[in-house]
Amino acid sequence: MNGQELTDENKIDSYLKYNFSDLWLQTDEQFVYGIIGEEYEKISIKIISVSKNLSQPNEYYVYGKSMVEANVCEFVGKISITKIQEAKNQRFGVDDEYKGKTDKQGFLTAEYEFYENNKQSHSGVFKGQLQTKWYLTDSAMKYNDLDSVSDGYFNNAFVGIWKMYNSKLEKICHWGDYRVPNVDCDFDIGTAEFNVDAEKYSGKGWLDVILKNRMPHGGEVIQNKSDEPVKHWWE
Repeated sequence: MNGQELTDENKIDSYLKYNFSDLWLQTDEQFVYGIIGEEYEKISIKIISVSKNLSQPNEYYVYGKSMVEANVCEFVGKISITKIQEAKNQRFGVDDEYKGKTDKQGFLTAEYEFYENNKQSHSGVFKGQLQTKWYLTDSAMKYNDLDSVSDGYFNNAFVGIWKMYNSKLEKICHWGDYRVPNVDCDFDIGTAEFNVDAEKYSGKGWLDVILKNRMPHGGEVIQNKSDEPVKHWWE
């Protein structure tokens, strides 16, 4: 991920004592982009809480919500870490800003299963593989965003499928932080940041992203002018 070279050895046993929960809770929802189906319809995913299974330290219980168009479903499930690799050469951001502030950097691979509430409409199960970049500092596991200002940066790549309950209907479903992983090269046309082709994808739920990238400095499409707090779709 992001071209960082890794060691071959799986060091999962050395790292299970650490808590990785926060790595999947760091990124603002507006920068988590996802697709569902071969036509790359937009799906929004919000992971709301993550807790470590103390009896199985490679497992994490997850609660969150998904949204396609106006259809919102809650889900529960787990992330199971299967591999942890260390980076051969650490990166320290622009002009080595973070040099000396990390002990180790690396990459984890996991399997995930998230089950939507079967009492809600158009519900099913998400399954696939997750890859996450991390760094260790002062015996604490941190989300690796040290290179987040670089073009093409992304993290927390979820790559898999969504399958509807009691049906043969199955769709590809990928999402990630700042970019969508494993998609056709002509889908993400952004250089410095994620963007999609307006003519091809505006009708697939991506109009907000298209408009945002057309505004100066990536400004908000709609500003809240009232004193009332904005209610997010997952609340």
